[in-house]
Parts: sequence; C-alpha cells; structure tokens
Amino acid sequence: MLAFASWRPGPVGGTLAGMRAALAHLRQADPALAELIARVGPCRLEVNRQAQPYDALVRAVAYQQIHGAAARAIFSRFCAAFPGPGTPAPAEVLAAGPEVFRAAGFSARKEITIRALAAAAVEGAIPSRRAAARLSDAALIERLVPIHGIGRWSVEMLLIFTLGRPDVLPVDDWGIREGYRLLRDLPEQPRPRALAEATAAWSPWRSVASWYLWRAVEFARKR
Repeated sequence: MLAFASWRPGPVGGTLAGMRAALAHLRQADPALAELIARVGPCRLEVNRQAQPYDALVRAVAYQQIHGAAARAIFSRFCAAFPGPGTPAPAEVLAAGPEVFRAAGFSARKEITIRALAAAAVEGAIPSRRAAARLSDAALIERLVPIHGIGRWSVEMLLIFTLGRPDVLPVDDWGIREGYRLLRDLPEQPRPRALAEATAAWSPWRSVASWYLWRAVEFARKR
C-alpha cells in the first residue's frame, strides 16, 4: 500500500490553468468569496493523485473527529504495527487482533469501521483508483456509504483530496457551514440543504470554494 509520506500533490482541476479558471469563476460568481480569496491568497488545496480509495478511506476514518496532530500519531502507530510502508493491506487488517488497534489508539468503533473497509476492499466493493475515475461523484457516494461507519463526509473527503473532483461542497461539514456563516456574516450556520442551494453559482468549482471556507474559519480563530 502507498505510504502517505510519498504523496505527490497537485491542484484540483489537474493543472495550474485549471486552478486559474476555478479562481476566475469563483471571483466572478460571488463578490464576498472574491474578497476572501484576495485575503487568503493562492489556493493550496493539494490532491494525492497516487493513493488508492481504500488507503484514503482508512486514513479518513483515523482523522474523524480528532485533532490533526493526534490523528497523525494514531495513524502512524497503526501503520507501523504492520510490515511494509503505508496503509496495511486489507488482509493484514482483517488478521490483526484488537490489541493492535488499541495500542495505536483507535476506539472500538473506529476498529469496526476499519475492519469493514478492509472486508469491503477484499470483496471488491471499494473501487480502484482507475475504476473510480469512471464513476460519477454521486455513484461513488452511493457505492461507498453502505460500508459500516462510512458516511457521506468520508466519501466527500476522498472525492476532493484523493480523486481531485472539482465540484464537491461537503455541506454537512461543520467547518464548511461555519466558513459560509462568516463569509455572509450570518447569525447562525445555514442548514445543509440551504447551503447547497445558496452556493449553486460556485459550481463547477465548489471544491476550491470549500478550501477557502475552511481557511475563513482558520482566519477567524487567529483574530
């Protein structure tokens, strides 16, 4: 399995020209977003164009609802418990005892989810990167969310940061909703459906807009 330390990142859209087109569209579509882009600067959204969906989903589970530094430490300990670099192979995960998960720092719930991912990979339910390229965003979400513990958010992270899909807005993500609240100076966060409707003009570059909404939250915390 791919070692995450060997990522070769690239922009959503695949090329710098694609990123320029994305920023031009977003600036024109939304003056408030144009101001945020100017304040934040160039988009540094990076896509891991080597990772397989299985690798990315296991990593996403490790990072769910945990601070980044803690998640990195847990995921690193887990990977180090297996031979070879990177994410352990599905068969290795299924053969591992619960003590391996506990020693890494995973909860029982996350252990169940990672085992479910490994089982789905063995059964062929998780497509390869090449197979995923032939599926739409909606088709991938429909295919992967039935896996125990995998929700829409996990698949959307896969779509953005691994597959480089340009038009994903994770409307259930707290940071996205908070970023939009800050962007519009709203008294409260919008509901997911309302947010999806309000950002329709950002399409087909909502993944880039998502990156800027996350940065809006970071900027607010630093004030």
